[in-house]
Amino acid sequence: MRGASQAKWVVAAVAVALAATACGSNGASSGGGSSTGAVNAQGTFSYQSSEPQNPLQPANAMEVGGGRIIKQLFKGLVDYDPADGKLRNQVAEKIETTDATNYTVTLKSGWTFHDGTPVTASSFVDAWNWSANTKNNQINSDWFSDIAGYTDVHPDAGDPKAETMSGLKVVDDTHFTIQLTGPVSYFQYKLGYTAFSPLPKAFFTDPAKYGQNPIGNGPYKFVSWEHNKAITVAAYDKYAGLDKPKNGGIVFKNYTQPEAAYKDLVSDNVDVLDQVDPSDLASYKTDLGSRAVDQAQGAIQNISFAMYQDAWKPVDKAKVRQGLSMAIDRDTITKTVLNGSRQPANSWVAPGAMGYKDNTCGDACKYDPAKAKQLITEGGGVPDNKITIVYNSDGGHKEWVDAVCNSIRQATGVECVGDPKPDFKTSRDIIKKKQVQSMMRTGWVQDYPLNANFLRDVYGTGAAANDGSYSNPEFDKLAAEADKATTVEKTAELYQQAEAQLAKDMPAIPLWYYKTTSGYSNNVQNVKFDSFGDPVFTQVEVKQK
Repeated sequence: MRGASQAKWVVAAVAVALAATACGSNGASSGGGSSTGAVNAQGTFSYQSSEPQNPLQPANAMEVGGGRIIKQLFKGLVDYDPADGKLRNQVAEKIETTDATNYTVTLKSGWTFHDGTPVTASSFVDAWNWSANTKNNQINSDWFSDIAGYTDVHPDAGDPKAETMSGLKVVDDTHFTIQLTGPVSYFQYKLGYTAFSPLPKAFFTDPAKYGQNPIGNGPYKFVSWEHNKAITVAAYDKYAGLDKPKNGGIVFKNYTQPEAAYKDLVSDNVDVLDQVDPSDLASYKTDLGSRAVDQAQGAIQNISFAMYQDAWKPVDKAKVRQGLSMAIDRDTITKTVLNGSRQPANSWVAPGAMGYKDNTCGDACKYDPAKAKQLITEGGGVPDNKITIVYNSDGGHKEWVDAVCNSIRQATGVECVGDPKPDFKTSRDIIKKKQVQSMMRTGWVQDYPLNANFLRDVYGTGAAANDGSYSNPEFDKLAAEADKATTVEKTAELYQQAEAQLAKDMPAIPLWYYKTTSGYSNNVQNVKFDSFGDPVFTQVEVKQK
């Protein structure tokens, strides 16, 4: 999920240069998603979802199962307009800086949490300090690493030296200041990520209990969580944001088999689909007609190597990884197995994100069996001549994983098999515990539409989303230089240099760029999707029955 034209970089100004490059269409589905019938403003609808990996705490969700729900329960200083990807103020009245290092935040009045307590400057500062602290074990704690004093609350080793970051200061109820360790031209855009949400005072009395029954400040309030079944939220009538719900609530309904979700959609037993499973891609547009969705999405599908395993650490294994990439026939797999619903990838950044550069991967992403064999031999061969790919079987991935393995096997003679886990949570737990032997599925949906999000946040040393534990000093150096640039355009340009290092090391193999291939039932209308691949939940209308 980016420019500046004035001496004072107010958030609204930062977004101007980004509008032309932000990923996504105007939010319309292939059928237009238009309103046609009478609407029940209090009606609820259901959405195909999955069990969150962690408790529902804003800084503790990196996967879509929990992240999509948290985005509906909370609202931060800014978010991204689903129509064009522009940055827009929500809780913030304005965010000002003259040097991209020191920021003054002014909050709007009238915002409340779902328990009726006010959203104040302390709600943000206290939340960020708690979430950054090592001892609280939040998966997205590194999102606060730009803030001065982060290393005191989150040291590389040992206990925190402080409880608060020196770079955060509360001025009064509606003002606070942020000091970074150095200029970050796109910091305002990062503030739209859910990790930067505010938290009510009730959170700090029992964070674990809160994670099962969260109190947010977003368009929807929490109702219930039936583990492994569903999470229900209801529209918050005192919501002060720009995106007030046009419906009464949402049921995030868990599915372990995507084919079952599709059958329920066709029979109107679930209302909005996440993605059509591969086996139904060939027929879904015929089945759903104007209710079928096919549009660009700021996301990429990769398979990453477990670089923490000794067998993959030697320098010469980079050639082996490049060879395996060249053994994958992306064109054929996307056209046949995926029915043209994906675009073959030749870079690590999805098109539409600012800084996307075509063909960064070069020859390593081109199907060439002879060269693949040569590189694998030159690199000393695949360890034990076998790779496994860990993936979640509830996400419609079996078909393409099998196809990728077949391609590798036929092109190189290397044995390749899928290693399915029953659900997304199980696979993520294994990946986060660094228990993968060779390879893993690591899809990435943008948090903000800039190449930095696809690069630093995924391949930087120690980054929370760096599932394969890739570490390269040159990549980190180039990323740090990019972050210090004084314009977003320069940042994007410098990150392209960091991306070139990935082509040399191949810590992950880019496979294809996602599209949103989805649909909705006869029970709802005005269903549109944003560039993050999410329905614009607040705009969905439930039809009168």
